[in-house]
Amino acid sequence: MIDTNSIFNINNQTEFEDLSLQIFKFQFENNPVYRSFCDLLYKHPSDVKTIEDIPFLPIQFFKSHEILSSKNSIKITFSSSGTTGDITSKHHVTDLNIYTQSFTQGFQQFYGPIEDYVILALLPSYLEREGSSLIYMVDVMIKQSKYAESGFYLNNYSELKDTLVALDSHGKKVLLIGVSFALLDLVERYQFDLNNTIIMETGGMKGRRKELIREDLHTKLKTGFGVDTIHSEYGMTELLSQGYSKGHGVFNYPNWMRILTRDTEDPLSIQSSGKTGGINVIDLANINSCSFIATQDLGRINNDGTFEVIGRFDNSDIRGCNLMVF
Repeated sequence: MIDTNSIFNINNQTEFEDLSLQIFKFQFENNPVYRSFCDLLYKHPSDVKTIEDIPFLPIQFFKSHEILSSKNSIKITFSSSGTTGDITSKHHVTDLNIYTQSFTQGFQQFYGPIEDYVILALLPSYLEREGSSLIYMVDVMIKQSKYAESGFYLNNYSELKDTLVALDSHGKKVLLIGVSFALLDLVERYQFDLNNTIIMETGGMKGRRKELIREDLHTKLKTGFGVDTIHSEYGMTELLSQGYSKGHGVFNYPNWMRILTRDTEDPLSIQSSGKTGGINVIDLANINSCSFIATQDLGRINNDGTFEVIGRFDNSDIRGCNLMVF
């Protein structure tokens, strides 16, 4: 049995690769869906010597199969957002402590202790449905904050404006985390000149507005909030860890997570840095589901190990997923 504490004590690439290979073997043996996928690719642990050899499960499996590597009872099921009639992804979580440890230590790695921030959350589309992993994360962060002003906001933009201005003017460290369309709604109503506030967008217009490219979105938000940079969070229902960008759409990730890119024409081929391809994620916090996921995002890895998200595949561009019919 793998000690889950070892996931969050990784100090270097060698430790990451060693634990990744251990977790691959564990999930091969304990996750029936992932085992079947690996079998179809003729990939056995004896064939896997490096992290590039590990098969990455197409993320769509979270919509069609129960992805579990644990026999423990399910504590919560996170689900993705979707329009009426859509099949949503479901991530069954058997150990919420792992999720809490992941997002707490992940945030701290890049921003310092959560308790030092006033956490203001403008996440209306997520609050209006059940099963959001983002709402669960931010709710815990709000409770970890030492400031009573921390909290969620739905459509009470005027109250949020007053709170934001007052906190910023008093020099408090503020994190305003919001879905893109709601942040745009806020700056269209009010103009800000903030000096002590981090604005972090979680992406997505959720059908409320026309989609914007990142540069245009960030330009509007920087102007509206009076800040130099817009931060971003890279997360999804199927992952228990997050990447963070402190500006310009360049993301980093915690020590127990890695990003690779695959060739868009050959999904089993991992690319070198600098090339645009499909984003594959290794998230060791997913030890009880699947840690090796081929997402529907297109991205590029920079030479320093950071990554950028370029866009998304449409479904017709997902190649190599015929295996999903098993």
